[in-house]
Amino acid sequence: MLAVYGLVVCGGAAVVFGYAGLPVILIVVAVALAVVAAIDLVVIIRRKAHGEPG
Repeated sequence: MLAVYGLVVCGGAAVVFGYAGLPVILIVVAVALAVVAAIDLVVIIRRKAHGEPG
């Protein structure tokens, strides 16, 4: 699932960026993308639970 991959990669990137001392804007962008991936994952799970294909 692409949403899981995006969540893991962006979440991991945010942690690594934080430890590396990179600018806060990069951390915020990575966290924002991880949140979008998490929301996408919730939508996918809800659609699967209701029997929608895809």
